[in-house]
Parts: sequence; C-alpha cells; structure tokens
Amino acid sequence: MRDELELDAVGLHVLHNGLANIAAEMALVMMKTSYSTIFNEGLDFSTVLLDARGNLIAEKNYTPSMMGAIPNTVRWTLEEFGEEFFSPGDVVVHNDPYRGQCHIPEHMMMKPVFSGGKLVAFAGAIGHVAEVGGKAPGSFASDATDVFQEGLRLPPVKLIEGGEYNEQIWRIVLANHRTPNNTWGDFHAMIGALNVGERRVLRLMERYGADTVTKGADLLIDFSERRLRAEIADLPDGSYDAEMQVEDDGVGTDPFTVKVSVVIRGDEVIADFTGSSPQVRGPMNCTFVVALSATYNAIFCVTDPDAQIPRNSGCYRPVRIIAPPGSVVNVVYPGPSVGGNTDLQPKLIDLTLAALSKAVPERVAASSGGSSSNLLFGGTHPETGRYYSNYHFDGMGAGGTMSSDGNDAEVTRHSNCRNTPIEVFEHRYPLLTLEYGMAANSGGAGAHRGGLATHRTMRVTAPEITFSALFDRSSIPPMGLFGGEPATGSELLVKRKGETEFRPFDEVFGLASPTKFTNVVLHDGDEIRYRTPGGGGFGPPADRDRNAVVDDVADGYVTVEEAARAYGLEITAESGIDEQ
Repeated sequence: MRDELELDAVGLHVLHNGLANIAAEMALVMMKTSYSTIFNEGLDFSTVLLDARGNLIAEKNYTPSMMGAIPNTVRWTLEEFGEEFFSPGDVVVHNDPYRGQCHIPEHMMMKPVFSGGKLVAFAGAIGHVAEVGGKAPGSFASDATDVFQEGLRLPPVKLIEGGEYNEQIWRIVLANHRTPNNTWGDFHAMIGALNVGERRVLRLMERYGADTVTKGADLLIDFSERRLRAEIADLPDGSYDAEMQVEDDGVGTDPFTVKVSVVIRGDEVIADFTGSSPQVRGPMNCTFVVALSATYNAIFCVTDPDAQIPRNSGCYRPVRIIAPPGSVVNVVYPGPSVGGNTDLQPKLIDLTLAALSKAVPERVAASSGGSSSNLLFGGTHPETGRYYSNYHFDGMGAGGTMSSDGNDAEVTRHSNCRNTPIEVFEHRYPLLTLEYGMAANSGGAGAHRGGLATHRTMRVTAPEITFSALFDRSSIPPMGLFGGEPATGSELLVKRKGETEFRPFDEVFGLASPTKFTNVVLHDGDEIRYRTPGGGGFGPPADRDRNAVVDDVADGYVTVEEAARAYGLEITAESGIDEQ
C-alpha cells in the first residue's frame, strides 16, 4: 500500500532526507568496494541523484571540487544525444573536459532510472580515477602541452548498454590504463553505487509515487534557491575586485594572472574573471566547470558555511560566472587542464574570498595553501611483480579567519579528501615513510595564524620508481589578510643514495621547475622529502593572544625563534613571557 506524503514543510524534509540517504548509501558502496586508495581511503569522489533534466536533487559530496561538473556532465550528454539516447540498464561514462568535466582523471558515470517506461531520474557517481594513461604514471603530467598527453579522453559512451557489457569500450579503456585491474575494480564500484541508487529511488517512488517524488524534488530545488537568494540579499551590494599571481604553468617559468570582479546585486552574484591571462601552454588551465565550482565554493563559504540549505541545483541558480573562453579559467581544445582542477581551483576560491573580504571580512579566510601537492609515482612492485601506480596528495594549511586559526593539515578546501594511512600506503607501495608530521612555523603569523602544512620523508625500496609532481606556491607563498603574514610555501627535495644532503629536484636533474616535473626515475635507497604550503595569517601578529603563542610553542607549532620574530615574545624555559 502506497504511503501518502504531503509536500508541505514536513513532507519535503522527509523527502530530502530520503534522497540524501540514498546518495550517502551509494557513497558507502563506492568506499567499501573500490580497489584504489584514492577512493577507499582518500574519498576523492561524490555520489548524486539528478532529475530527468540533469538537475541535481541530492548528493553525498565528499569532494566539492566536482560541484560544477556534476550537473553539467549529464546536461551536456542530454543536449548532445537527447533523452532517447538512454535506455533501461544503461551506464554511461564521460571524462571529456570540453564537455563539462573537471579534468581527464575525473570520470562521471550516470545511470538512467526508468519508472513505468519513463525516464524519471539519474543516479550518478563522479571520481578521480587514479590512472588513466597519458605520458606519466598516475596520469598527471605537469609538463603536458595538450590534452592527449594527459590520458584517455572519453566522450559520453555506454559501458553497459541495456544491462549488457559493451565489451569493445571496456577493451579500449583497460588497454590504455596502466593499472587495468584497479580500473576494473573502481569502475565496478561506481557501477555498484549506481545500481544501489537506482533501486533505492524506485523503492522511494513505489512508496510515495513517482509523481510525488519528482514534484517534491522540484519543490526542494525551488526551496534551496529561495534560501540562498535570501542569504545573498543580506550581503552588501557592490563590485569587489581581487587579483593574484600564479607562479608558473609547469612548462615555462613565467607567472600568470587571475582576476575576478564579484558583483553582488540584490539576491544574485556574478563572478567575472575577465582580465585573467590567456590559457597557458602547460596544464595549469582550468575548465569552465572548475571555475564554476570554485565560485560556488566561495559563495557557500560566506552564505551557508554550515550547509543548512539542501545542496541541489537550486543553490546554483543565483550564482553566475563569466569565464572568457581561451583564458586560464576556461581552457579550449586541445589545451591541457589536469593541474587546473587540483591547483588553480583552490586559488580561485582564495581569490574570490579575497574579493568578498571587502564586503564581509568577518566571513572569509586568508589564503589557504592552495596546492593539492600532487605526487604521482609508478613502477613494478618488487614483491608481486605487478605494475602499480598511485596519485598521492597531502594536507596543507588553511587560512586564518577573524575568529579562529586556520585548520592544520587540511587536504585543500576544494577537495576535502582524507590522507592515506601510512600502514596502507606502505603495504601497497614500495616506499618507506621515515617521517611525517606538521611543519613548525609554516602557518602565516597573525592575530589568528594560518594552519600548518605537512612534511614527509620517504625512501624508495624498489629498484626504481618513476615520479612526477605538481606542487605549487613554492615561489609565491599563500598570502595573509588584513595584516596577517604570508605562509611558508611548498618545497620538494631529493637525496640520492650515498649523499648526505637533500637538494631541489631542478638542481639534481636539470629541470625547469623544482616542484613541477614529469617522469623522474629514483632508485633503491634514494629519498624524497616534501613540505606542503601553509595557510596565511589573518590580522596583525601583534594582536594575537600572548597565551596562544605560548601554547603554540609548547605544542611545537611555532619555534621559540619564530615567536620572538613574529610576535615579539621571548619564551623562557619556565614558559614565561618576556615582551620584546
């Protein structure tokens, strides 16, 4: 017997919880059944439900960097092929950055949900597949000059058609990925999540009726739009500008510029990136949806930081962007973009928040570390004889705010991922972790200091491993806000076996960049050491609570020398304070 659900405030709350729980269960399936650490440990994916038009209706958003891509990938497919392209039992995969995706590693899978022969919804799963081919193990070539060097690009194609495997597509994909076993497992984890989403949506429709669920989803979208517009309307109208330099594109050594003008007009926001540099030769460009995700992220930070508004397409309607095609914020074919999603997107969030600091200083943070500190490696495992590849990232510092210090060891504000435990890391890969911790003095000094970066040293325990890296903010550090000091930037060093000192990679291998390189081979006994960027400080260091400085020194977050330099405090052996 069908339950009646009145679509009033209580009924919509019940429906929202039901849809959100479906998305959360889908995410649990992906986490528990995937093969790669980037999914089952890092949680670099999101699971979603969308309506038949591609509008987001519910999500388990582990990774906010994907916000812009999630609805656009489905809409692009609908616009390109039409609704008739989809049949019951289909699973479509799509990672094309020129058709609404973030970058080549991000794969969106979508499964149409049919009720009574009618398309009523989509179940979706989007995630960073750890190895998709291209010129470098881990599919992250920091010196790529076109999309073809970044990996296998798939337009919307059916992995499963009418419930049957499309074996020819599978053969193409698995032949082009360096770790096909992991791809097979991760793709099936995504498919399993879609199957769960489909079953649960149909069960929800059986319980309440398909018309009630679809109408309720529309009302939830309208509700979220009204709520976010009301929050935006509370912001002061005006045009607020900011500009930032990014140190290089991975190929050359010249910096490039990103600019934004954030216009708040009544209950809507327009972020205009006109004036940003033309797209660069290397992979630090971002796609349109990446710039869109960054803008959404910044706007949500100042309007709804506790995520009280249901996250669906209604939240996106009051926010628009202008991102000129052919610029670094809207790459055009065949420009590369793998680093734009991981390392330009967090800077665009910082840039947009810097602009908004002129309107609502109490709601923003100083610059975050702003780099995912991407470390890629691959080779043949000496114990198994099998090829492996991994995409590794680590925590950085978040910027201080008017009310608190920045978070320590946070894996970028746009990714929200987890680190991989050392025990899992060493079990999977021939690298021995010698040290891992938070880097003292790495957060910018301020009334509220920036969060601390992380540092790690690893030793190669295989005959050879091929490394690539894309670290940013090594020469242009994260900036403070309102008198706060900049943070310490990133650093990436190597020590060859038999040597006593760590040295920059460019010095040892003759590279153009010390922190961006592709396919550098290290051997058994070589060691690699890195430090991620810290977060910028907020407010003048002289305004920091003196006891907080003492606590920082006691905790090892700030050294005695740094306390004296930045805060004018001499910390005695008895933890007393002498003002300089």
